[in-house]
Amino acid sequence: MDRSLQSEGKGLDVQKLIEQNKQKSSFGSKIEKVIPWFLLLCAIVSVLTTVGILFTLLRESIGFFSNVSIFEFYTGTSWSPWSGHYGVAPLIGGTLLITLIATVVAVPLGLMSAIFLSEYANDKARRIIKPVLEVLAGIPTVVYGYFALTFVTPMFQAILPDLGIFNALSAGFVVGIMIIPMVASLSEDAMNSVPNALREGAYGLGATKLEVVFKVVLPAAFSGIVASIVLAISRAIGETMIVTIAAGATPNLTFDPTQSIQTMTAFIVQAATGDTTFGSTIYYSLYAVGMTLFVFTLVMNLIAQFISRRFREEY
Repeated sequence: MDRSLQSEGKGLDVQKLIEQNKQKSSFGSKIEKVIPWFLLLCAIVSVLTTVGILFTLLRESIGFFSNVSIFEFYTGTSWSPWSGHYGVAPLIGGTLLITLIATVVAVPLGLMSAIFLSEYANDKARRIIKPVLEVLAGIPTVVYGYFALTFVTPMFQAILPDLGIFNALSAGFVVGIMIIPMVASLSEDAMNSVPNALREGAYGLGATKLEVVFKVVLPAAFSGIVASIVLAISRAIGETMIVTIAAGATPNLTFDPTQSIQTMTAFIVQAATGDTTFGSTIYYSLYAVGMTLFVFTLVMNLIAQFISRRFREEY
């Protein structure tokens, strides 16, 4: 009698477990059906946001170019909107100068850091150095700007006494420091993706550590390294606060890094925070400059994607 009751109780417990599993399975299947739609919604929001930004830039830029010739805008060498001069070349030149200086600073330091972390550092050193390096990416750019103005500029003035307070050299240098983590982190990821079999094969042929790095690892990770550099350059092109604080607000068409210059982003900040009348030509010039900046960044991202696909090595 006791055995029959026990078997009956076990049967009820098994039946309950089966029913609970069915309920869980039903709930899980519903979740599985909802998740793809939720992910699709997130993707649609991202796409619509990009389309909305592009539409706004195009619409307002058309309003600007209805008053100012597009030929004059891109070929003029004098930028003074409050005086009626809308030649954007000085802003483009200032942006390219800052980007060039930042690239010269960030690429060697970032690439060498990536080589050390990937090929030479032990696990303990990597766990310490990499997080410290990536902290640079989390520092607010306004802090970088005042760092450039109050520390880097006086340091350079000790070497170059004629260097002004506002100059492209210190701003570009600090922008380069800011983008080092992007170059270092992405390049290290590209190097770590290179199979160890390639390294071991090179060592087996008698190659030294340095030869393995420069003749095996770097060529194999070339697409990822170049893509990281291009993305870092895109970040430098769009930098705002550092150049606004440290580079000045003088739209000079010069490639002298000791001079005060103005970038496209710095002008947008200046005009947006100044007495700009809504609907005026100066107001619309913000969007024309923003559209130009958008095209620069888009081209750099397209170049990065092309290089990644063209030179990608699959193992």
